[in-house]
Amino acid sequence: MQETVKIALDAMGGDNAPGEMVKGAVEAVNARENIQVFLVGKKEAIEASLSDYTYPKDRLTVTEASEVITTEEAPVMAIRRKKDSSIVVGQTMVKRGEADAFISAGSTGAILVGGQLVVGRIRGVERPPLATLIPTVKGVALLVDSGANVDARSSHLLQFAKMGSIYMEHVIGIKKPRVAIVNVGVEEEKGNALVKETFPLLKECQEIHFTGSIEAREIPHGGADVIVAEGFTGNVILKLYEGLGSALIGKIKGGMMSTFRSKMGALLVKPALKETLKEFDATEYGGAPMLGLNGLVVKTHGNASAKEVKNTIFQCVTFKEQKINEKIKELFTEKPENK
Repeated sequence: MQETVKIALDAMGGDNAPGEMVKGAVEAVNARENIQVFLVGKKEAIEASLSDYTYPKDRLTVTEASEVITTEEAPVMAIRRKKDSSIVVGQTMVKRGEADAFISAGSTGAILVGGQLVVGRIRGVERPPLATLIPTVKGVALLVDSGANVDARSSHLLQFAKMGSIYMEHVIGIKKPRVAIVNVGVEEEKGNALVKETFPLLKECQEIHFTGSIEAREIPHGGADVIVAEGFTGNVILKLYEGLGSALIGKIKGGMMSTFRSKMGALLVKPALKETLKEFDATEYGGAPMLGLNGLVVKTHGNASAKEVKNTIFQCVTFKEQKINEKIKELFTEKPENK
């Protein structure tokens, strides 16, 4: 019998809360019997959304949280002052072992701060990064860090590479994932001070399969499996990736509907095109976990749909089943990093 994975879901976070959060949770528990979801937030609003659905009531329940942290609030002050917010209550459940994971589409800053202050870091981990799966022509790659640490040291990037390799090998199933650092050229002598300092550390690390530098244009072509960058560069890459993908899909759809002839052609290619575009749909891959915490915290897009919420819940199940946190703890216990 499969072990039940318990998920605390912030029902109040994001642009589409609580409706899409609730819908995604319902779809997840109806699809798999080994999932239990706690919808964290304002009980009345959540129950109003739940009334539209049929679901196993023993595996989908409401956990009251009277406060909501908004994106306009200063993250540190909000986490400290709003102890009964959906973010703090959900993350506290993870800290206490009442939930295996916490998911939120809410304030990124508050989620990141809460991850460190409430859930806490694994001993030896200097900076937990956000790890985002991005589509490529060869499948997916892991962009780490995608926005948690806009300033970072070389030792941080080395840890990002190690944790990212564990994630790609055990969650995605890629043996000896190729690790590359984002750079302005492929030559070893190129790059800013941080890249030049980090490159030899990655090159000498025996625990990863380092392949050198990667230029941003090679990322969509699948030039590496783990893309290492500090959070500023990583977030710029992620946002450009998402924006360009959305723009291209819009242009393709518009072009297909522009003339009678193109509409006829669209009918013929629609099945193949739909399958191809699905591979480049970010909602297929779930959210971005914070690697290196004592429990799993996952950030989803602010405009997350029910589909993304459901897939993020499934992603948490895989994370738990593959014992990713335990593997990261083993790595840093055996060979702790120097701070």
